[in-house]
Amino acid sequence: MGGSYLIQPVVAFYGFGLFMTIPLLQQYVYARLWEQLSSAPYSSSQSAQCVNSSSNLTFTIMEVQKQASVFILYAELSFLVPSMFSCPLLVSCSDSLGRKAAIVPPLLGNLLFSVCCFLISCFSLDLHFLLGAGFVAGLFGGPSALLGGCFAYVADRCREEARGPSRRRTLSMASVDLIWGLIAGLAPACTGVLIYAIGFRWPFLIVFLLYLLTLAYVVLVLGDSLASVIPLPSPSSSSSSSSSSSSSSCTSLRGCLGLSRQKLLGQLQSVYMMFGTGSRRRNTALGLTLAVFALFKMCRDGGMSIIILYQLNQPLCWSELLIGCSSLLGMIVHLGSYAGVSFFSRCLDDANVVLLGLLSLAGGLLMAAFAHTTLLMLLVRLPLILSDMPSAVLRSMMSNLVPGSEQGAVFACVVFLEMLSACVALVVFNSTYAATVTWFSGFSFLLASLLTVIPALLIGVLKGLPQNREEDRYSLTAEEVDFGTGVVEATITGAV
Repeated sequence: MGGSYLIQPVVAFYGFGLFMTIPLLQQYVYARLWEQLSSAPYSSSQSAQCVNSSSNLTFTIMEVQKQASVFILYAELSFLVPSMFSCPLLVSCSDSLGRKAAIVPPLLGNLLFSVCCFLISCFSLDLHFLLGAGFVAGLFGGPSALLGGCFAYVADRCREEARGPSRRRTLSMASVDLIWGLIAGLAPACTGVLIYAIGFRWPFLIVFLLYLLTLAYVVLVLGDSLASVIPLPSPSSSSSSSSSSSSSSCTSLRGCLGLSRQKLLGQLQSVYMMFGTGSRRRNTALGLTLAVFALFKMCRDGGMSIIILYQLNQPLCWSELLIGCSSLLGMIVHLGSYAGVSFFSRCLDDANVVLLGLLSLAGGLLMAAFAHTTLLMLLVRLPLILSDMPSAVLRSMMSNLVPGSEQGAVFACVVFLEMLSACVALVVFNSTYAATVTWFSGFSFLLASLLTVIPALLIGVLKGLPQNREEDRYSLTAEEVDFGTGVVEATITGAV
């Protein structure tokens, strides 16, 4: 059922609900812990009390900061850990069951999570229910599975017009990626306005309605991309009819899990063969690039994961509106990095573009560590304007190191490292923030800025490797590079 093949509304509405939930949940946890520890109601005027606080109130603020940081860490991990296993299963099942198999479950999981958040906020239930709700939502795949299915959906639709221009897939992938980035800045700004106007309870209900609308569109309106792409069996292939009928048993849960297990085992074998059949120089370059990517994601996601708590703390003491405005300025980073890649890739090699992005990230985090006024904190987005560049460029570098037959293997490594980096970053930087908030709340930013030196050094080692043009003459079509880049953008993020 369904007649539309526009996947962009799914990305827009789901992303809006997701990026509304992230700051909403963090500020709700902070408000609940404030009420528990101070025995006073939390309101927007708390920011004014924070500025003119006594020693007793300062101690309470520090204690709330510690407990909020630790609780948010547990909440993020309770979602990320199960999604690391469910996401590959759902995406691999979508090859046989259709792309909706990777799109619908994350929507159901987020629907359940938003309902739990609404009930917890309505009846002031124990915050630990959020951990269980996050774990259940993670079992449904999360944003990584949904975006993976969306990018695969775009690739399926573009494959139908193989005789047409190759730019179609590139533009379609770029449109999905651009929508996701713009929504990531717009939705938190709306969250700040809603919290200020109607409190915490009703924004959770709005998020639920957004997910419900998206689910209705996917189930009732969105067409199946694989139905018109997968060719029907010919009459001469009667011998294969039995195998096709047996594959229909994958509609059962056991068959789907069995197929997913085979695909995952095949993917692990392909990763092993990718390193086993490559030359030493190629494997070294690929290993260094993967390490740079993982360290970059850890520094960036880890540093930015505690920024809302930092803005709520002294001496900034920001209100919901200021937090929303700061998130809206984050769109400048996405657009600036997109323009930076387009410009600098014409005059610099990939390694130097990555170094420039790492320098931008280190400068922005260093400025955030010592930003003690509202103006300075808002201006932090300026040095960060090129900080997203290494993400796309490193993926392109890894794509160029392997032939087309090994693209799935290399991006499987990237997906796993990205999710693993998110988990490690949350543990390291949230724990560090909880331990250092009393004497230097910006230490986590400073630590993330200093850690960017390690991937920069690895890039220097990578540039020093001897070049072998005959060996590295693997060329990819625009469709292959953009498809691989787009699928990996599905990761957690976000989450962070």
